[in-house]
Amino acid sequence: MLYAIARAFLQLSVVGFVLQFIFTQKNALWILLAYLFMVTVAGYTAGQRAKHVPRGRYIAFVSILVGTAVTMLLIVALKVFPFTPRYIIPVAGMLVGCAMTVTGVTMKKLQEDVKIQRNMVETALALGATPREATLQQVRSLGIALAPVIDNAKTVGLIALPGAMTGLIMGGASPLEAIKLQIVVKNMVMAANTVSSIVSSYLCCTSFFTKAFQLKEEVFADE
Repeated sequence: MLYAIARAFLQLSVVGFVLQFIFTQKNALWILLAYLFMVTVAGYTAGQRAKHVPRGRYIAFVSILVGTAVTMLLIVALKVFPFTPRYIIPVAGMLVGCAMTVTGVTMKKLQEDVKIQRNMVETALALGATPREATLQQVRSLGIALAPVIDNAKTVGLIALPGAMTGLIMGGASPLEAIKLQIVVKNMVMAANTVSSIVSSYLCCTSFFTKAFQLKEEVFADE
């Protein structure tokens, strides 16, 4: 616990100085670099959670990148937030963090389901099914990865006030203004999580099989 506290203090202190520097820069390249750094770290972390998924870190990185990039591009195109480091970087951080959790759970759960139901998957392959068809039932069960996000959306504000809303209220904004922002953030998070989960499911299903449509043995490695 003491190590975790010390590490959190050090990391947040460094991040504070880095953000202070980036916020003073006018070049949009810094926004892109900060975003790619967050996605890279998130992809590595999510890939570690699903270490028995072939090319797991790559799949996690691509899934998080696609899910958050689509959402961020929509935000910028609709001019929901100004395209400045002060707005874009914190929003990107929220999206990447949530997408990382969902992607990691999706990949790990899919690998575990295929491992447990190996006979079912191989029987489907033997009967002429494609890898995508053989794992369709396992993919359909992955709603569990989005369950915490959906449950949180159902109870938002009833159990605890969300972070963005709390920060605005403490900063002096009216509750109504804070709620407007929180609604936007919640919808963005749901969109990024959904897209990341779909992309990771698709990429995982293809990575589990060889070119001859056989399951790779590394998928069934013990922990």
